[in-house]
Amino acid sequence: MGHYVISTPAEQQQMLSALGMSSMKDLFRDAPQELLLDQLDIPAGKSELEVRRAMEGLAAENRVFSSIFRGAGAYDHYIPAIVKQITGKEEFVTAYTPYQAEISQGILQSIFEYQTMICELTGMDVSNASVYDGATAAAEAIIMCRSRKKNKALVSAALHPDTISTIQTYCHSAGIPVELVPVKEGRTDLEALSGLLTEDVSCLLLSSPNYFGQWEDAAAFADAAHQAGAKFILNVNPIALGLFQTPAELGADIAVGEGQPLGMPLAFGGPYLGFMAAKADMTRQLPGRIVGETLDVDGKRGYVLTLQAREQHIKREKASSSICSNQALCALTASVYLAAMGPEGLAEAARQCYSKAHYLAAALCRIPGVELVYSGDYFNEFVIRTPFCACELEGFLAEHGVLSGLPLGNKQSLWCCTEKSSLEEMDRVAALVAQYAEEVAK
Repeated sequence: MGHYVISTPAEQQQMLSALGMSSMKDLFRDAPQELLLDQLDIPAGKSELEVRRAMEGLAAENRVFSSIFRGAGAYDHYIPAIVKQITGKEEFVTAYTPYQAEISQGILQSIFEYQTMICELTGMDVSNASVYDGATAAAEAIIMCRSRKKNKALVSAALHPDTISTIQTYCHSAGIPVELVPVKEGRTDLEALSGLLTEDVSCLLLSSPNYFGQWEDAAAFADAAHQAGAKFILNVNPIALGLFQTPAELGADIAVGEGQPLGMPLAFGGPYLGFMAAKADMTRQLPGRIVGETLDVDGKRGYVLTLQAREQHIKREKASSSICSNQALCALTASVYLAAMGPEGLAEAARQCYSKAHYLAAALCRIPGVELVYSGDYFNEFVIRTPFCACELEGFLAEHGVLSGLPLGNKQSLWCCTEKSSLEEMDRVAALVAQYAEEVAK
């Protein structure tokens, strides 16, 4: 791999001073201090082999789960080997921003192909390739919809809590009021929405499936928003789009979501990819990079960055978005994954996510005292209630190499299945939960 140009210690100190900091540690002052490592206890003069052994010993203290039944925004999907084989090439890994189109045709084409696939997946007209993650995409979509007369955003309370927090942070800085639409029995309350759709509402943001794995009646929410003169933003799981209706078919003006399931590993939480796609009339409001296809003076096909004038690096404080970076490597990963899977492979992954989640839910609910919290249909995640503490169950299963569902409260947890969840693993975790239930009942 090629080497990046590094900064000198003096240059690093200059940058820290500009930020009002004195050391690199200050960059991590908001992180929990117990998670930070001051120094490695490795004596000086050790060989490379000795240092490697010491580091491997330190890494061995991490707990690696053999079975994962947790999603909540990051999902353990199968990634075909060809994805890493292609995206690991040096010319892709080292590329950054394709300012000079004449020497960046390969990167520009890869971004264009990604945008095309996202449009095919969502049914929308235009896509970008610059958003950091799904939460950022949701926040940027809300900012796209604001106007002088309409500046208020309605957001489903059934959205991922981290996404809601990101939206609130973005909108606070942008001066956009945000109001949450309440949840009723695991789904967004459509009746409560009618009283919230006032004349100043610019958009409604809904997630389907939502944080609890429940399918929402997205078409009904789209109709309600449009009747009130507001835009409708739909947050979606990209794997589910291989089998179910597209955001366009459900009436969305903007489709957003987390692209991590499209070939990106869990990777301790990143880097991930937020995808955004919109109808043609909202093209100029999309933030970040958009690559277009054109013809050169010889009539040959070529690719260029389009609508750059809206971007932060040109318009600065007048820009509609602060995003001016490039998520090309993650976008390329998604493209290679989608090409490797194909429509049939993606549909099969979605079918397995759906069927396996229902199989595991049924197996768990055969245990006395365990029940589904919500009665509606769900995709690959579901919430169960247990007669014992969810956090204590989590600890018990961890001892057996199983990452359980995410505890949502004292006795509720959010479970997930993907195509990687085997029948043997699901039967085993159900048996372990049954064993734990018996031990607690004694």
